[in-house]
Amino acid sequence: MNARTSQRPRLHWQSKLILLIVVPVAGAFASVETMQRWPFAHASVLTAYGIAAPFALLVWILRAATPAAALTGGLFTVILYLWTPGWRTMLWPLLALFLLTFAATRFGRHRKEMLGVAEEKRGRTASQVVANLGAAVIAAIPLRAWRVWLGIYPGRVALIAAIAALGEATADTLSSELGEVLGGEPYLLTTFQRVPSGTDGAISLNGTIAGAAGAAAITIVAAFVFRLSAPESAIAFAAAIIGLFVDSLLGATLERWGWINNDAVNALSTAFAAILARLLAERM
Repeated sequence: MNARTSQRPRLHWQSKLILLIVVPVAGAFASVETMQRWPFAHASVLTAYGIAAPFALLVWILRAATPAAALTGGLFTVILYLWTPGWRTMLWPLLALFLLTFAATRFGRHRKEMLGVAEEKRGRTASQVVANLGAAVIAAIPLRAWRVWLGIYPGRVALIAAIAALGEATADTLSSELGEVLGGEPYLLTTFQRVPSGTDGAISLNGTIAGAAGAAAITIVAAFVFRLSAPESAIAFAAAIIGLFVDSLLGATLERWGWINNDAVNALSTAFAAILARLLAERM
């Protein structure tokens, strides 16, 4: 729902901060998890890296991401597979997210270029990848760390939180990318005044429907893979949609005021979706 406007140079430190917070934690956890698993489950470790390496290479070849972003995505792929190894893995919702967002980014590119809102041809940056996927990865790490070091086996709360974060990231991208192409009058969320396409915090009916469809697709894939119950699926989907509106609210306020940049908006909205889903799931 939030528009892609030019990143304000003075706020670029926020993108770097997001990288510095998430990537070292993810890298350290991947290393520890790899060492912990290798003696008794080396096959899953080899599978994780065997999937991540060609996936990162493919993303880079398709120019869907910069080299640094592709490597970051590969790291996240390793973590998500080691968290849920085998056929019932978080990589299926992640793959659905990639396919949907990749297609949406390229759909109607000529019109987006005319409007001046097209994504750069070099693809997403590492900070964009972390802002969109970091919450899903971090949602799993604390509980997984408890299992590794303390032998505590968590329930499905972290899983639902991660699914909600992926659903929100997908919804945000589809609402922005497809809303700009499908047309419809965009309105500012805070005032409901009509604004030009591409305005931070603007929403449209077509974009909202596209975003909801994206969140639903991620939820359906996850429900099939992990055999989620109806309440679990409803929580993940609802948290993703609420996170989508939080994204637009942040865009219409803090981003428009020049306080935060788009990476920060995406990171906060996906984190909100994950936290909300976790709180709701804990009360089931």
